[in-house]
Amino acid sequence: MLQEWTFSRRISASLALGAAFAILVGLISVVALRSVVTTNERLIRVNVEDLLDAKQLSLLLERKSSAGRGYLLNADARFVEQVGAARREFAAVAGKMGRSESSPEKTRLVAAITQAEAANHQAFERVAAQRRTGASIGQVIDAFDSEVAPTKDETAARIQALVARNETVLAEAKRAAADRAAFAIAAVAITVAAGALFATVLGFVLARALNRQIGTAVAHVQSSSAELQTAANQQATGAREQATAMSEISTTISELMATSRQIAESAQRVAQIAEQTTAAAGAGEGTVDQAHDSIAGIRQQMDMVVSHMLELGRKSQQIGAVVDIVSELAEQTNILAINATIEAAGAGEAGARFAVVADEIRQLADRVGGSTKEIRPLVDEVRSAVNTTIMATETGSKAVDAGSRQFGEVASSFKRISGLLGPTSEAAREIELSTKQQSTAVEQVNIAIGSVAQTTRETEVSAGQTLDTVSQLAGLSRDLLRLVKSGAPA
Repeated sequence: MLQEWTFSRRISASLALGAAFAILVGLISVVALRSVVTTNERLIRVNVEDLLDAKQLSLLLERKSSAGRGYLLNADARFVEQVGAARREFAAVAGKMGRSESSPEKTRLVAAITQAEAANHQAFERVAAQRRTGASIGQVIDAFDSEVAPTKDETAARIQALVARNETVLAEAKRAAADRAAFAIAAVAITVAAGALFATVLGFVLARALNRQIGTAVAHVQSSSAELQTAANQQATGAREQATAMSEISTTISELMATSRQIAESAQRVAQIAEQTTAAAGAGEGTVDQAHDSIAGIRQQMDMVVSHMLELGRKSQQIGAVVDIVSELAEQTNILAINATIEAAGAGEAGARFAVVADEIRQLADRVGGSTKEIRPLVDEVRSAVNTTIMATETGSKAVDAGSRQFGEVASSFKRISGLLGPTSEAAREIELSTKQQSTAVEQVNIAIGSVAQTTRETEVSAGQTLDTVSQLAGLSRDLLRLVKSGAPA
């Protein structure tokens, strides 16, 4: 009966059976995956969440204990607020664990933890009351170690028991989930293997039934395929030639782009050089003006300094002459005073008053002589200052020389400007050369385009041959379709 079926009926039947097996595999996979997902969801939603909550209780207990120690040591009200906040969060987490899906053992452990935490807080309140009433730090620490610490350790031990219990439950749930996943994988694998075996048997039967019917058509198709292959080779050759030509075009375009970039860079360099030339010229003009003003000012200052120094030299000489005269007068006055004193002593009582006047004159002469001695170093200092000023004048002369060197630098600046004009001309020549290269590249593009056009015409001829071959294949396909519809004799 199977041999009397047409090709379409056989294919439809095989597809229907394959679809049935695919639906079966899909249903089994959906059921298995849903079971695994449900198990994993419960594992994450209940067991993992319980374990995290238990560990959070341990952290909140440590936070509360740390805040309590801070209050007992510093008596800061902020630590009391931290203790209250940690205790409220502890109660919230414990209440959440009590309300969630749980076993009697978990409920018992949570209740024990709540009781132990309450006892710990009562002990802390008693010790805190002692701290508020002014008890010493030593007493507070002793009370903390004897009352608060044991209750805290008891609470921590009960929390650790809850953590251990949740870890055990989580491990058991993981094993159960792994078993369910393994069972689902095995079920899907068995179903897939059965479907593959059935598909293999069905394919073998259909292949033997259709082998004789399709043999002749395949021979014709092979002959046409050979012709199509020849045409395809021709098209491939033309395509290679076209690709080569396109590669040349691409290379030429790249050269054009590179040349364009060179032109742009050269133009930019010309602009930069022009700007530098303008700036250098401006700087040169400013330097010339500044140097001219500096030289004129320095020359005026030098003239004034020379005039003042000459005048100061003359004044210092006059002062020295006056000082010499005053010193000589002081010495003579002193001698006269001494002689007057001697004469007054010889005159007896009649010359006593004159002796007093002579003594005063002598003292005055001594003071004048001392003053001349003090003036003498000052005059020497003035002369030294005059010499120093003369040296400064020499320095000013050097400054004038420096001004002359500035004129030399100005000349050097203008030389650099002239040197910059040379690269400008060179850049212009580069632009000209780049333009010529671009023209040559355009000619190469034109040649390459002509080659592409020739290759395109050859490709059109090859396409016509391919079209004829495709027409023959279409006729063979119609014959094969009629063969499939009519069926083959047994």
